[in-house]
Amino acid sequence: MKKLIVFDLDGTLAPSKSPIDAEMGALLNSLLAIVKVSVISGGDWSQFEKQVLANLTHDERLKNLSLLPTCGTRFYKYDGGVWKILYAEDFTAAEKTKIIDSLEQATGPPNLKPGKTWGEIIQDRGSQITYSGLGQQAPLSEKEKWDPDFAKRKKIKVQLDQLIPEFSVRLGGATSIDVTQHGIDKAYGIRKLQDTLGITIPEMIFVGDAVFPGGNDYPAKQAGVVSIRVKDPHETKRVIEAIIACLGETS
Repeated sequence: MKKLIVFDLDGTLAPSKSPIDAEMGALLNSLLAIVKVSVISGGDWSQFEKQVLANLTHDERLKNLSLLPTCGTRFYKYDGGVWKILYAEDFTAAEKTKIIDSLEQATGPPNLKPGKTWGEIIQDRGSQITYSGLGQQAPLSEKEKWDPDFAKRKKIKVQLDQLIPEFSVRLGGATSIDVTQHGIDKAYGIRKLQDTLGITIPEMIFVGDAVFPGGNDYPAKQAGVVSIRVKDPHETKRVIEAIIACLGETS
């Protein structure tokens, strides 16, 4: 019997940097009524507010929801009508400087530089530094064309693994690379969910679009969670429908 369903956000519940749509919101509301749900993403807390919370029904079902921004390096739980942070694993100033310098060096070659960008390319999220190939505010249509097969970012990751081997480098979203402390990734978030909620890893399911070696969803699978790789939010909706049907039969 599964007790916790864990989702990635961008590319899984919604297109990159976009809010979940009405159908996804309704499905998540239905899921929250019968099982605990968590969302782990490389995005920061403001993205969770805009992409997820703004499109869910605000009632007692939110007690079943746990939110883990920045690849699980922060943990938010709904308590007494407000969202409270349970932990944060932030970089030191020196660590941030080294990571940002390394990102600038690794993305410097002309063949990796986009012709046009929108907003910040490198964003300090406290417990995670995120590189967005076209900038944080790039249109989704442009993002989808820039690196659909992850080839550009895989080249950048090779360089970063040499420049900052003391940190973890993961690919995710449509154009992003996430840098965290080693061991502070979605596997870390999964273990925190286990410790905080008292739900064992065999009692979880993880759903994500980057469940492949080097992808930022892959650590969840490495942690031992039954993992379902989806192509896009449309496929995720069908997975949620199947989970609701299965849990409904066993409840």
